[in-house]
Amino acid sequence: MGLAPVGLPGLAALAAGGLAFFLALIVARSRRERESGGKRSSRSIAGIVVQGLGMALVFIGPVSVRLDPLGAVAAGEAAVVTLLMAASVTLFVWSSRTMGRNWSLVARTRSDHELVTTGPFAHVRHPIYVAMALTMLATSIALGHERALLIGVPLFAIGTWLRISEEERLLRAMFGDEYGAYAARVRRFVPGVF
Repeated sequence: MGLAPVGLPGLAALAAGGLAFFLALIVARSRRERESGGKRSSRSIAGIVVQGLGMALVFIGPVSVRLDPLGAVAAGEAAVVTLLMAASVTLFVWSSRTMGRNWSLVARTRSDHELVTTGPFAHVRHPIYVAMALTMLATSIALGHERALLIGVPLFAIGTWLRISEEERLLRAMFGDEYGAYAARVRRFVPGVF
């Protein structure tokens, strides 16, 4: 079986979206304040590693650039990748800005932590993981690695579950019934569904 053919426009869309996501991540990290107090979870690092493995499976591998860059298939592929990456970057920027100083790569709470329930968090509890999943899907399409999703998605899901279980544990410990009421009305990933 041969590799799924891809086009240069889709690869360019992925590269531009990936650069935008990376820059948004750098801005989010530089915007947050460091604090010596509060609780920080090292357990979520395992989740980060497993998520990363799932995403790496989709990124790594040969790429067969055989589509006519001016053809309809390459243009359609590029359009889908562009939309997915734009949604991913937009959701990440919106989420990290809404979280403000509460945002962090590793699960933790601060002594002055606030429960964020506005912006994208009014619709889903974990919008940044949704943004990451959109990036993973865009990558699989742009690189022609859709089959890698068969292993990559379950690994990403396990890593995400490790991270959210730790984040939610910390939030429940800090906010108690307030977090419980929020979790009861707002789904984790898809509004009104899951």
